[in-house]
Amino acid sequence: MKFGSVEDPTAVDFTLPPTHPDTLTLLDKHKKKKRDLEVYVGCAKWNKQDLKGFYPRGTKDELVYYATQFNSIELNGTFYNSPDKAQVETWKGKTPADFKFFPKVPQSISHYGRLLNVDEKMTAFCDAIALFEEKLGVSFLQLHDNFKPKDFDRLATFIKKFAKLTPLAVEVRNEEWFADESVRQKLWTLLESQEAANVLVDTAGRRDMLHMRLTTPTAFIRYVGANHPTDKKRLDDWVTRIQEWYDAGLQSLYFFVHQNVELESPLLSAYFIEQLNKALGLDVRGPSEKLF
Repeated sequence: MKFGSVEDPTAVDFTLPPTHPDTLTLLDKHKKKKRDLEVYVGCAKWNKQDLKGFYPRGTKDELVYYATQFNSIELNGTFYNSPDKAQVETWKGKTPADFKFFPKVPQSISHYGRLLNVDEKMTAFCDAIALFEEKLGVSFLQLHDNFKPKDFDRLATFIKKFAKLTPLAVEVRNEEWFADESVRQKLWTLLESQEAANVLVDTAGRRDMLHMRLTTPTAFIRYVGANHPTDKKRLDDWVTRIQEWYDAGLQSLYFFVHQNVELESPLLSAYFIEQLNKALGLDVRGPSEKLF
């Protein structure tokens, strides 16, 4: 994933910002005395060419093998081609009972349609991914870099319609969403009212997207490594932060690893799972063999 990449990662301060105060307030509201943390960790795709070296020689079906190694996938493929019902049922049938898909809203809706006059496409997408049934995680909407706060009402209308059909997470990218406090608060109030998760993006060149403001008791995190030795230290810091959020009331964690060169994504995902399991006493499923 090239978004937010930089030429020299050593020049970036990767320190995680403090947790937003409203995040702690929200988590405290949802805190339960006895609870298990729901955790799904994976990569963005299962394509063999991108994840070169991950698949054993002779692997015939990449999704089948991938799903034995991780418990989820950030389904980026649906961004480029909205799946039909038969495709969804095929994917579902190739994965074990504990596996979940997190499909991305098609670009025909988010980028080309820019959320206007897309009801028919939105309904077709939601009807298709509904067939994942118990294997459907959260669908996420990623807006174009040039989709700005001036179109807030358009975004609000879409979210209110979509959130009634299927669970949703939202990622805004344009800098104007983060530059003004009133704009930020308006967006976060909308997401919280619709129970839509506010996506956090940890990428080298866009530290403003680490707003640390959760709008549901779910943390949906898209982590972009830099193919650099700093990547593991950054993941260690996330383990510490997740521990803090869990103690505060976090109920679910969806954590998806990207890389500028994707072949290292399974390695970092496996490393994160191992460290998270150790720190929180969890048993999140990861690769059967050590990859790192």
